[in-house]
Amino acid sequence: MSRHWVLGEFASSDALVAALKALRAKGFAQLDAHTPFPVEETFEALGLKRSWLPLLTLGAGLGGAVFAYVTQWFTNAVDYPLDVGGRPLHSVPTNLPITFELAVLSAALTVFGALMLLFGFPHVTHPVFDVESFRSASVDGFWASVAVDRDDAPQAEAALRELGARQVSVVAEGAR
Repeated sequence: MSRHWVLGEFASSDALVAALKALRAKGFAQLDAHTPFPVEETFEALGLKRSWLPLLTLGAGLGGAVFAYVTQWFTNAVDYPLDVGGRPLHSVPTNLPITFELAVLSAALTVFGALMLLFGFPHVTHPVFDVESFRSASVDGFWASVAVDRDDAPQAEAALRELGARQVSVVAEGAR
């Protein structure tokens, strides 16, 4: 079955949120919202779950910090101890800059890699961008998109019209 996206433009963010809730109630599961500015209510209306990315970032940052600190401690105090001027072999303040830097680096690289895998980057274009009037999504349009199989596209189109969409467009995958 080929994938289709049914797009509907709404007059306001409130109308968009109401339409998204109604579409979810009608059984449409793969919904998305396209707005010119963040609309907090869309997260709940789309049924999005809390992301696990912050926990992954925290784990990577802590793991990087522990690795950096343990490596420095082992190198300076155990593997190759140097007694210079009677200073201690291990000193916490001297190890903190590298520990911090590796924590930030490992967290940033983990987020970058996770987003590449999660979103399938690099993804240069999407079929919904082929709709000329969809350009208003970055200026003043509030769009809802429903991803459906070809057979369900007419039902999604009718549902969007019934919910008050000013304009409805259907885009097929690979139709360029």
